[in-house]
Amino acid sequence: MNSVELKSPSKEIRQDHWGKILCYAATGVLLLLLLTMMYFVFSKGIRTFTVDGVKVWQFLTTSQWEPTSTTPKVGALALISASFLTTILAAVIAAPLAIIIAIYVVVIDTKIGTKLIQPIVELLLGIPSVVYGFVGLTMLVPLIRRSFGGTGFGILAGMLILALMILPTITSLAIESLRGVDRSYWNFAYTLGGTTWQVITHVILKIAAPNLIIAVIYGIARAFGEALAVQMVIGNTIQMPINLLTPTATLTSKLTTDIGNTVAGTLANDALWSLALILLLMSLAFNLIAKRFAKRRVKS
Repeated sequence: MNSVELKSPSKEIRQDHWGKILCYAATGVLLLLLLTMMYFVFSKGIRTFTVDGVKVWQFLTTSQWEPTSTTPKVGALALISASFLTTILAAVIAAPLAIIIAIYVVVIDTKIGTKLIQPIVELLLGIPSVVYGFVGLTMLVPLIRRSFGGTGFGILAGMLILALMILPTITSLAIESLRGVDRSYWNFAYTLGGTTWQVITHVILKIAAPNLIIAVIYGIARAFGEALAVQMVIGNTIQMPINLLTPTATLTSKLTTDIGNTVAGTLANDALWSLALILLLMSLAFNLIAKRFAKRRVKS
């Protein structure tokens, strides 16, 4: 009777096995951290409504923020409006510029674009938020004050700083989106007699459009969650933004200025956690929208 020789798994198989275990463990830890953070913010954020008795509709549709007065009131409408207005205006400025820069880097002059412009974009990506805020505080705010009057703080300063901050983010993603377009489509369009402008508008941008939209969405998500730079230039006064020169406050700027000055368990602290909950929900919404566009891109 022949004996069967049992061999131990090879080194490659063991490495593959442990590699899978490490990947699963890392994924599990990441998922646990995400769920823990979401639970923590959610449980803290709903206290305003479940413990302090503030109605959700009142919180979202009023602008008075006096949590420590004898008749406390907390309304986040002005903060939400300022956040959306600043973010949208910043995206309106940054997105077209980013796409134009990406077109220049990928299509118009790849040599200068690759060796000069793209390294500058990557350098801007690594600059800390506080540096942008300091530049805005020392240069942009005084310029707005001299040009238009007022304090210089407000929506205009905030949106310009945000536009500058998200420009490299959108540009970097847009460059990768345009590079992802198959060159055979370019060549085919050129052989049909298309000009460079026609190839850009009717071929490259059309094919890359879903990815470009995703790039803009991620830029908006970063702008919406930006805190320090905006807090330094927007004025930090809770009022509805009447015009671009109105000093106001955003969700993030209010959180950064007040979270260290409140006592846990009070309405003032609970209301700030409710603002954090809104930010978390908006961040999830932006990511879901981006994933929806990504799925459409794959199907197409």
